[in-house]
Amino acid sequence: MVDVPDVVSRALRDAPPDQLAEAADRVIRSTMGALRTDVFVADYRISGLWPLLDPDLPAAGFLACHTVAQRCFSSQQPVRDGEGPCRLYLPLTVWGERLGVLLIELPDVPGPAVTGRATDVAGALAVAMRAADRETDRYRRARRRERLTMAAEMQWDLLPGRSVAHRAFDLAGQLEPAYTVGGDHFDWSLDGDRLTLTVLNGEGNGLAASMLTSVTVNAMRNARRSGGGLVEQAELASDTVFYQHRGQRYVATLLLEVDTRTGQVRAVDAGSPHLLRMRGSVVEQIKLDQQLPLGMFAETRYELQELRLEPGDRLFVVSDGVWAAEPPGQEPYGQRVMARSLRATRLQPAAEAVGTVMRELHAYHAESDLRDDAVVVCLDWRGPRERGSG
Repeated sequence: MVDVPDVVSRALRDAPPDQLAEAADRVIRSTMGALRTDVFVADYRISGLWPLLDPDLPAAGFLACHTVAQRCFSSQQPVRDGEGPCRLYLPLTVWGERLGVLLIELPDVPGPAVTGRATDVAGALAVAMRAADRETDRYRRARRRERLTMAAEMQWDLLPGRSVAHRAFDLAGQLEPAYTVGGDHFDWSLDGDRLTLTVLNGEGNGLAASMLTSVTVNAMRNARRSGGGLVEQAELASDTVFYQHRGQRYVATLLLEVDTRTGQVRAVDAGSPHLLRMRGSVVEQIKLDQQLPLGMFAETRYELQELRLEPGDRLFVVSDGVWAAEPPGQEPYGQRVMARSLRATRLQPAAEAVGTVMRELHAYHAESDLRDDAVVVCLDWRGPRERGSG
């Protein structure tokens, strides 16, 4: 019997990076008897899924596929549509990063064994697409529904990803306005039993803000990759920014380090990103001792603070563009309205929750353009009790 996932994996390894969808299509047709396939990728705002193989799909067919594909993307479970032929939609996800959806159209309704093989095929394709993303522009072009500003291009290239899954936690983040974001940003890294998370409230706007954020993020990465803890990361980034701008420009930053064995959190609050915890249905702001933003003065020294997570806790980190958003005649979003938005995400996974909060923020602005960059990061803490699970 043909090992379909293995055959697909070999075909993907042999394919040029911009031809993964076509390579998968040929092998899936020949080994599974598929009538057709397609690959739908999520756009930058995660507001839609867009086909790679059939971009000129007729409107009626596209809407039908799009609706079911969205259901698959949101649930992260295979979804069947129709009986003969049957369209099987499978999530394209790698390490918790949601890339899109794979469609396989089969002559008949697939049984559990066929669905299992198709799920493995989708996993192999997701890994290949993630690896190929630096070697081709094809998948990035498919993700954008309008042109990005130069500043936004730099910010999206700087991101570690948009979500990640671990036995102890789920983590997701979103930038807005997606196509013009300037200075706000987030970064994370998982190394052994340590998760490092930073959220930056970039000062200014446009290309200058993006360049400032890029310098700050890379300085913190340099310290982190050299084995430095949060204090070293903050101090190296602060000195780097100060000696470039002599205190004229600075970056408000929240640095967190989570011990994935215990839920112990170390923090350096160097400015204005806001930390909120949802425990059950109760949302409260976590008050940390606010220290100087990175780059305000030479040789600034930072101190650690600590808190502990309990299984079931959900942390949100939001930038000032979310917290202080104040449309004409309205109170700041963070004053009362945001707590309702956060509670509305209680039953959603982290990757869905960040989208919900952003949609609520846009609605609060009556769908007009956001006045400031906005970042939402969501961390769901399952806890060390999940350590032995898959």
